[in-house]
Amino acid sequence: MVVDALRCREFAPVFAAAHRHGISWNELDEATGLKADRISDYVKRGTYPNPRIETVERIADGLQIPGWMVGLTERPWELTPPADSGREMSAVNRRDLLTAGLVLPLAGISAARDETEAALAYAGVEDVTDVEAAAERYSAGYRGRAPEEMLGLLAGRLKEVAPLMKLKHTTAVGKDLARAVAQLGGMAAIVLHDMGRHELAEQWFVTAVKVARRSTDRQTVAWVQARRAMVPLNYGAPRVAAKLAAEARREAGSGETAAAALAASVAARAYALTGQHEEADQALRAADRIAGLLSHGESADTWLGYCEQKHHVHRSQALTSMTNTAAAREAQLAGIALSTRMSMTRTLLLLDGAVCVRRDGDPFGACEAAVEAFDQAPDRFRAGLVRRRAVELFNSVPDNVRQSTAGRSLGAALISA
Repeated sequence: MVVDALRCREFAPVFAAAHRHGISWNELDEATGLKADRISDYVKRGTYPNPRIETVERIADGLQIPGWMVGLTERPWELTPPADSGREMSAVNRRDLLTAGLVLPLAGISAARDETEAALAYAGVEDVTDVEAAAERYSAGYRGRAPEEMLGLLAGRLKEVAPLMKLKHTTAVGKDLARAVAQLGGMAAIVLHDMGRHELAEQWFVTAVKVARRSTDRQTVAWVQARRAMVPLNYGAPRVAAKLAAEARREAGSGETAAAALAASVAARAYALTGQHEEADQALRAADRIAGLLSHGESADTWLGYCEQKHHVHRSQALTSMTNTAAAREAQLAGIALSTRMSMTRTLLLLDGAVCVRRDGDPFGACEAAVEAFDQAPDRFRAGLVRRRAVELFNSVPDNVRQSTAGRSLGAALISA
């Protein structure tokens, strides 16, 4: 497997896969600085012995392989991707796109989405209990897995179950299948979101909404839509997030459900970010009310449920954005008390605390708090959403703070994340 080979810095399988997909030895030569005949020889032998770190960096940069896949820090081109020139694709551009499709674990999840989209156009009987069981099992979340591992599990399961949607089922079985596939697709999108792959996350959420509508289960549709709203919420488009969250609230209706609580909380955060504090306060009050009335099943600590810890996370974000730092800190402390030390949730709450410190007029202390949050974070969760939150904090402090000891420490932590 190419991903495993990259992890071991064994590049022969990578070169072989690239060549099978139309990339010439000379193009690989141009991209990596290795001689074409040497690359061909490595592929024939099936191994590339002990490359130096400089060579690893050159190959990673030449083939646009993300640094984390070969044990490097984030590459400069990952931070500032080249602008699209609008010209016809060059051999290098074509190579980059093809290689990305070969080596990234995202290729598997993209293929799974293609399968699901294709299945939507078809209509033959199959027991779908195992699909429902898979959705329930995976809804427990990461449980110690790295996001890449979780994504691989979901991608494999989705590719297995998507063809079932082409078969003819009874109405009840068809709805059960659609609900389970929508949940699995939504979970894949959640992982992509956490990894910072927000464009792919959005694509998968769109597909999951289509599948959810086949189930005619409004709570499933509302859950997917509310989760979908968190993509623009966390990646720079809060007005779009507010619109999607409002749609999710309408879909969820007036019942006390996990989807309704989530939609209200996400709406509160989106309104807070757009300066609509009255609307944010109303949505947050609604979320508080619904969260307090949820049944045991609806308040489960899963991706499909809305547990107390999750509620504190959303409250913290909304209140922080509304500059109500005292109430935000209460939510952060309550959420941290319910979080395991190795969870991404705990890190996000600690970073919220750092933002509160900055809002209270201490940017130096905010940087110190953010560094402490990073130091305590599990390695597998230091990229993606966590890193973005820390970058936002770093960019919000004045230049003299960034040049201070605390600021430089935070900058170094971000570079190594």
